[in-house]
Amino acid sequence: MKAISHHVPDAMLAAYAAGSLPYPFALVIASHVSLCIECRAALEAHQGIGGALLESAETVAVSDGLKADILARLDAPYTPEPVHRRKGALPGPVMSALKGREPRWKSLGMGVRQDILHAGKEGSVRLLYIPPGQAVPDHSHNGLELTLVLQGSFSDATGRFGVGDLEIADEDLEHTPVADPGDACICLAATDAPLRFRAIVPRLLQPLFRI
Repeated sequence: MKAISHHVPDAMLAAYAAGSLPYPFALVIASHVSLCIECRAALEAHQGIGGALLESAETVAVSDGLKADILARLDAPYTPEPVHRRKGALPGPVMSALKGREPRWKSLGMGVRQDILHAGKEGSVRLLYIPPGQAVPDHSHNGLELTLVLQGSFSDATGRFGVGDLEIADEDLEHTPVADPGDACICLAATDAPLRFRAIVPRLLQPLFRI
């Protein structure tokens, strides 16, 4: 696997370590960390800081056994799956979200498919399958979108994203991601608000596809 060049911002990694990210975003970050040595080390540093803060905090009325258990969990090494995976394998956090099943792909048209892993008030997270050379319709965002590449790669106005790379898109970005030649691009994408499509057909189909 080529070196990962698009990482989790430190503030978002700290929020993940603190357990304050909504589930859709947390799943994407956990999956990225399982692939990225650099972000895994940064996460362990944040977890270590959290453990030190707990140790120095004012004592509260809890049993010694409970405190020891909490600190042990914080100090335990993070052991995600190895960075070098067999081709086509999904990260452990994604397999957990799938509950061991294979993706149940639903067509979005033009060869693009999706499997919605979770949808709720806090947002949604889905697997996307994009054939080589195929574009996702031009869109902007009503909130935040995290997209992690699991297979293949895609390119847009901000650059190229390969396996393990994380794209973070906000309300200021309008883009048209295109899957690069070679393997089909499989992504894990999380949003906290519906996308904004420019073309009429995607807008009409948006409620049906829950994008």
